[in-house]
Amino acid sequence: MDGNGGADLQLFMDETTFYNRIVLGSLLPMKLWDPLPHFVQTWVRNYIGGTLVYLLSGFLWCFYIYYLKRNVFVPKDAIPSNKAMLLQIYVAMKAMPWYCALPTLSEYMVENGWTRCFSRISDVGWPAYFVYLAIYLVIVEFGIYWMHRELHDIKPLYKYLHATHHIYNKQNTLSPFAGLAFHPLDGILQAVPHVIALFLVPTHLTSHIALLFLEAIWTANIHDCIHAKAWPVMGAGYHTIHHTTYRHNYGHYTIWMDWMFGTLRDPQARDDESKVM
Repeated sequence: MDGNGGADLQLFMDETTFYNRIVLGSLLPMKLWDPLPHFVQTWVRNYIGGTLVYLLSGFLWCFYIYYLKRNVFVPKDAIPSNKAMLLQIYVAMKAMPWYCALPTLSEYMVENGWTRCFSRISDVGWPAYFVYLAIYLVIVEFGIYWMHRELHDIKPLYKYLHATHHIYNKQNTLSPFAGLAFHPLDGILQAVPHVIALFLVPTHLTSHIALLFLEAIWTANIHDCIHAKAWPVMGAGYHTIHHTTYRHNYGHYTIWMDWMFGTLRDPQARDDESKVM
């Protein structure tokens, strides 16, 4: 961290305490939570928040595309079964306590001044904030691309970790709920670049927390099998190819890393090949 003193560290502690009180205090009086260590309170808050974001985004998105827009976005025979979606929820919820350890740990490191985080955008100004955010996202994109690719290329990692996620390899087995259906260590490894970035570039703490939790919404989106054609976004059209070929489209937010490293496969090109055949 760049020269933050005790007052700056107190701002981080005040901020995370505020978030804890909002979430935990809405469930039970804070006097019942106060005996718990701050670290444990933060983990419980992240667990509740992560679970709510995952389940709400998944249920709302599935209701919209499979029922309100039935046969519009997804053909009836390509809609995953309730059994498949329940299995995905089970796998994700079994891993959720472990997933939530990562943001809890990152907040702990920020509170102790081990990172380059800042608490207020006014500390750096809006132009610098957006520059830092762009660099942060590039680091995350690069890190997730290579982490994801190595989870395929290193055979033991694939066999014992990533294969859990790749049992969903067809349109009628993929759903928004598959977005977090990973082996716990696999999910953590793919989110680690978010934490690494805290040590490399000045990062706004609230933005970091928000981006970590938005992963649940983003991964739901890229597993719905709907090709939005929003170039250069790595949308579901690209990611569905990844689930069927296993060798393409490892990227996260955009197609740039796959384009740079030769692993990009365009859904439109695949559709054209199918028509020719």
